[in-house]
Amino acid sequence: MAGGTVVQGSADVNRVEAPVTVKAYLMCAFAAFGGIFFGYDSGYINGVMGMNYFIQQIEGPGATALSGDHKSLITSILSAGTFFGALMAGDIADWIGRRTTIIGGCVVFLVGVALQTASAGLALIVAGRLVAGFGVGSVSAILILYMSEIAPRKVRGALVSGYQFCVTVGLLLASAVDYGTQNRNDSGSYRIPIALQMLWAMILGVGLFILPESPRYFVKKGKLDSAAKVLARLRGQPVESELIQDELAEIIANHEYELSVAPSGGYWSTWGNCFRGSLWKSSSNVRRTILGTSLQMMQQWTGVNFVFYFGTTFFKQLGTIQNPFLISLVTTLVNVFSTPISFWSMEKIGRRPLLLWGALGMVICQFIVAIIGTVTSTESAVKAMIAFICIYIFFFASTWGPGAWVVIGEIYPLPMRARGVALSTASNWLWNCIIAVITPYMVDEDKGNLGAKVFYIWGGLCTLCFIYAYFLIPETKGLTLEQVDRMLEETTPRTSAKWVPHSTYAAEMGFTDKVAGAHVENTSKEEV
Repeated sequence: MAGGTVVQGSADVNRVEAPVTVKAYLMCAFAAFGGIFFGYDSGYINGVMGMNYFIQQIEGPGATALSGDHKSLITSILSAGTFFGALMAGDIADWIGRRTTIIGGCVVFLVGVALQTASAGLALIVAGRLVAGFGVGSVSAILILYMSEIAPRKVRGALVSGYQFCVTVGLLLASAVDYGTQNRNDSGSYRIPIALQMLWAMILGVGLFILPESPRYFVKKGKLDSAAKVLARLRGQPVESELIQDELAEIIANHEYELSVAPSGGYWSTWGNCFRGSLWKSSSNVRRTILGTSLQMMQQWTGVNFVFYFGTTFFKQLGTIQNPFLISLVTTLVNVFSTPISFWSMEKIGRRPLLLWGALGMVICQFIVAIIGTVTSTESAVKAMIAFICIYIFFFASTWGPGAWVVIGEIYPLPMRARGVALSTASNWLWNCIIAVITPYMVDEDKGNLGAKVFYIWGGLCTLCFIYAYFLIPETKGLTLEQVDRMLEETTPRTSAKWVPHSTYAAEMGFTDKVAGAHVENTSKEEV
């Protein structure tokens, strides 16, 4: 038996998770801090690309704006790095652990930021954003995985929403710093916003040295002694507590069950597990993978990053805006103050209703903005457009912003969870990259020159988001990760909200009658 730990479970569905202490909540809350440097890194480039000194560094003396090609390259290259960083992180997290992978991502990110800070032209800023992207991609994928695995079920949605809140705080800080340095006539105008990112990565990286590894990672590796100790630390209970034994037994039993359904093999076989099963069965691995990757794609299709990446230049094009930097700061403030609503609503209302109503609200606002911008361009019309853009951001920030991250952390079984979350996050960054590449060509005056008409496109895509949420998003609130597995097997997305736990994996796998150790030998031999 791996580690010598003896575990006996319970058939009581109310004893599958030990009570949680304030200390555990604080651990999860600190992990969410990683969203700050993700948000900051995504947001600072919006203002920097509108700074006169930076424009002239890239385009040459006398230039007043970045070319569409350079704007597209600088913005999208980060997302290209994050795509590959997220994909690689799934393997690394299963190999060396969730926590260590995040710390490594922080180190890679610091290297990328150093390159950007030293830049005085296009080549180095692009190279630095590519390297930083690898770090951001790995951290953004595995931080969601880590938080989902250590967070208590009753507040898992709220705590993972805290990650999205930290993303919005990062965006706000980036806007504020850009606003403060925009009028400097030296390299400090762009180097200060870039270099400040180092602080967020160092805080997260150093802090994670103090936090424990995920107990579910240790179960996956067959290290049950370590899993029991970490779980006891997270739940504030002694290792010998029956509550800890019951929760650990349920995690082990679920892992055993999933391995019995899809046995592990070599490296490529474990990747292949992500795509096994029937497309018509909602609990199959391939359906879960499609759900996670398509959900992140849909989140990008809402068009919100158009506002945060290109808001400053878009507001300049409207003509009547005196200070586009200030308007970008206002939209970011709306984003920050709307997100905390999800801390309450994610657990009280649920994931599925929020994604449905959020998509509907965004559709209405986007079509209103598009219609106003098509009909007139008076100062009062522009003000109305900005107001509805802010309402649209409110709907996104309180629903789809956090909701997509919450759901992808819950839907995958343990044997494929790291790779599943990595694939989902990579999908987010892939579509982030695609949108960053094509948007300047759609809206720039020397290209597509759509202007406000681009909101017809975002409105149409949000209509698809509403249909998608209705047919495909399950309700997962209040369930342990193991109970989510069972719910997906027994319901459809439209009936999932009515499902209640009725048995435990520990009981079904015989862990209430005999020790878990006899079942765990194969787990320690699993190849990742």
